[in-house]
Amino acid sequence: MLLVFNFNWFEFELLCFKFGFCRCFYAQEFWKIGIMDEVVSNTRRWEDLDTDILVKIFQLFDIFELTSGVAHVCSAWRTACCDPLRWKTLDLSMLRSNFIKIPLEPFVYVDERSDKILTRLLKISLSLSRESIVTLIFHFNLYVSDDMLTYTAERSPQLKRLVLPAWNRIKRTGMCKAIRSWKKLESLTMPSIANPPYFLEEIATHCENFSELKIMGPCDIFFASTLAAFVPKLRVLSLRCTTLYRDVLILILDSLKHLEVLNISHCVLMEGLPPPQYKRIITEIDPIVRQKASRLREFITCMEDSCIICQRTRTDEGIVRWYKYEEGFWKEDEVNSLAL
Repeated sequence: MLLVFNFNWFEFELLCFKFGFCRCFYAQEFWKIGIMDEVVSNTRRWEDLDTDILVKIFQLFDIFELTSGVAHVCSAWRTACCDPLRWKTLDLSMLRSNFIKIPLEPFVYVDERSDKILTRLLKISLSLSRESIVTLIFHFNLYVSDDMLTYTAERSPQLKRLVLPAWNRIKRTGMCKAIRSWKKLESLTMPSIANPPYFLEEIATHCENFSELKIMGPCDIFFASTLAAFVPKLRVLSLRCTTLYRDVLILILDSLKHLEVLNISHCVLMEGLPPPQYKRIITEIDPIVRQKASRLREFITCMEDSCIICQRTRTDEGIVRWYKYEEGFWKEDEVNSLAL
């Protein structure tokens, strides 16, 4: 029986290069099936690879591999490394700071080596990306400094989606300066913040297309009021895995008239009471809240005792300690556009 193979030399190079296959071994196998002559006759140098093929190869690389010197091999490789398709997303979610907690502001001390690694990655990535980055993802335990954040913002003006790191080392001036560079920002995932007005006011002033927000932490009445004041046209809001008071929920539903999607999955829902009780846990959504939420396209809830994520929120007393759980747990969201 004659076997006919539609052999593509570029595909062979792609497999060998990315996955570390031994070319000699596979050459022997190809010889056995009668196509080695074609392979030998079509042998080409790496720099002769079609740019589109190189781009596909480099899209398989993580940020550490891509910034390890690949762009310095030759001009063809640098061109492929700088292709906008490769830099639509800069994902630093695998990078965490090596830090210890301290009693004084900024309440963390970050190891110098961690800062150097991050600085190097940012400088190389932002140079190669040539302002093509649309999505920027930081790990929640990556403690970025003011200088790092503003440096990044100035070199990513096309940014539409941002997943912010921890706030500790970012000052008000640095954050405001960064937001002013991200005029096309549409979606934001952020830790909770004690003083939200200045931050949301900057977004309201400079990011006219802003429409999606995820808060990884408590949202109190002050925060909800600030949302209503500065981003009343918000369409998507996720408050999952936190403590949420009923009056805050009602304020959000009443004030954010353009809201289409609200996610309060796995929240500990509370109701404030007069002394001596002060508060109590609500075990199900009451009819008033459901009626107000009926106008939404999606009102996503989960308060099941059998739900593992709900159990985690309750165990952590309404403030999930993301670091305690499997890597990637913090990236989840029931709203597809906010999941990572």
